Amino acid sequence: MRSVLTRLSLTDFRSYDRAELELDGRSVVLTGPNGAGKTNILEAVSLLSPGRGLRNAALPEIGRRAPEETTGRAWAVAAWLEVGGEAVRLGVGAESPGASRRTVRLEGEPATPARLTDHVRPAWLTPAQDRLFLEAAGERRRFLDRLVFAAEPAHAGFAQAYEKALRERLRLLTDGPADPVWLDALERRLAISGARLAEARALTLAALQSEIDARGDRPFPQARITPLGEWELRAAGGETGPVLEQALASALAGSRGRDAAAGRSLTGPHRGDMSVIHAERGRPAAECSTGEQKALVLNLVLAQAARLSRAESAPAPVLLLDEVAAHLDRRRRAALFDEIEALGLQAFLTGTDDPLFEDLAGRALRIRVEGSRLAVADTP
Repeated sequence: MRSVLTRLSLTDFRSYDRAELELDGRSVVLTGPNGAGKTNILEAVSLLSPGRGLRNAALPEIGRRAPEETTGRAWAVAAWLEVGGEAVRLGVGAESPGASRRTVRLEGEPATPARLTDHVRPAWLTPAQDRLFLEAAGERRRFLDRLVFAAEPAHAGFAQAYEKALRERLRLLTDGPADPVWLDALERRLAISGARLAEARALTLAALQSEIDARGDRPFPQARITPLGEWELRAAGGETGPVLEQALASALAGSRGRDAAAGRSLTGPHRGDMSVIHAERGRPAAECSTGEQKALVLNLVLAQAARLSRAESAPAPVLLLDEVAAHLDRRRRAALFDEIEALGLQAFLTGTDDPLFEDLAGRALRIRVEGSRLAVADTP
């Protein structure tokens, strides 16, 4: 189901005091110097989904702040969309300076953040992810969970429930009292939510691999992706449902002494990871060039976007690609633009140099960004 942004309005958001952006359904190219405010536009769109957006920012960081102000102002992002041919109006923001909880509105009425996923599902790739394969496992795990979440919004709820129970269990083990009855209850909760996390990750990786294999003639490096975490591997091997839950509960119970001594939980899907191999080279992604790593990450994002674009019951993703063209050669840039168009997706792309987007001439709306001011420019 196609999801298209038709208008975006920002109030006291990051560097923008006020900004209005009228869109025409095409992809959007935002060009301008460093620090002009391009990424802020992408972040605004990313916040039209549950979570903390592409910068993982706390709410008080987002509001516009003058030099003499210590706290960010109240801020708002409003968006008008067409989803499956129907017009939808969304709004998110902080109603007071320093607010710790954001407000969500759907057609002007209060709504829960979960309702946002019924209408728009942003997916993003930022320069911070350029080192995805070189960073610790936690970064890859968060990246994978965003891909899972784009298809299965309930995944975020399982993750929150799991993390909450994990903290409570560790507190009991380290600070006491280590009540066996309460620990049993917490580990049962952990087993239920943890099994769902592991299963969803394993299913997503398998689906992405199938998507990548089916589109093997593309100029992006082919990837072989597999789970690395114990529980994701067990789920991928067919150990699911109550069987996986019982195994995880037993492992947690048996690890109480070790976890208490270590001061951290040593088993569970919170330690999951994924392996990405450059298929043609037969080498781990971490050993590939910067450009190849960028192309491999992009391949995963596009595979998920292609998968979701065929879904009839949920909106297709809106792609947010920050400085994505900088490390791609001309052939891969052109292939990226062609694929976005072929999938019928709306993408927001940023860059400092207009020539990077010359292959999008006539196919995208070009916006020039200077000093947090937006101006529609000629097509690049």
